[in-house]
Amino acid sequence: MAIIHNTTLEPTKLELLTAWLPTRPWYTGTGTPELAKAGGFRLDDPEGEVGIEFMVAVDSSGPEPVAYLAPLTYRAAPLPGADHALVGTMEHGVLGPRWAYDGFHDPVLRTELLALFEGRAQAMAQSISDTPDHEVTHACTVSGLPVPEGPVEITEDQDGTGFALPDGTAVRLHRRPRPTAPEGATGQVSGVWDAPDGTRARAVFVSLHTP
Repeated sequence: MAIIHNTTLEPTKLELLTAWLPTRPWYTGTGTPELAKAGGFRLDDPEGEVGIEFMVAVDSSGPEPVAYLAPLTYRAAPLPGADHALVGTMEHGVLGPRWAYDGFHDPVLRTELLALFEGRAQAMAQSISDTPDHEVTHACTVSGLPVPEGPVEITEDQDGTGFALPDGTAVRLHRRPRPTAPEGATGQVSGVWDAPDGTRARAVFVSLHTP
């Protein structure tokens, strides 16, 4: 169970993302992002060591607001071999130094995301301890998804981020949450976020594509 502490972070998560987003190929802005948190959810690490958060952040720096999905993991020590995936470091008012990673590069997030697809893990509220988030839904037409062992190749393009499972199933993170799953998807994780027009919008965050 993840415990959400009401404390300080220096720098904040949004400050880390402000510096990191423009380095990504799927960022559509041309300058410094102006970010506001607009939703998301958490997953629990069964070992209680790694924080896992899927955050939706809206960038209002351009002509039209753009929402981005950032899965993040928080660790008490560096993740070996993941320097390239480091979003930044923070000082947590209770837990001390925390290393924040682009979550698809973290094996703990990948394992728990696959469990969520299959209904073996429960999405949890983003900002309240020990509270399920029933607005996050999952659908999957396959079972027994194989968890990758060892290094995983993470791909990025203008639309999002992905990796392949050992059986060839592709896991696709939609960095700009989309209203429906892409054609041919065999699974999806969907959630809600606060759209710029003030409404609660449902979107597909992650999809599965079997070979």
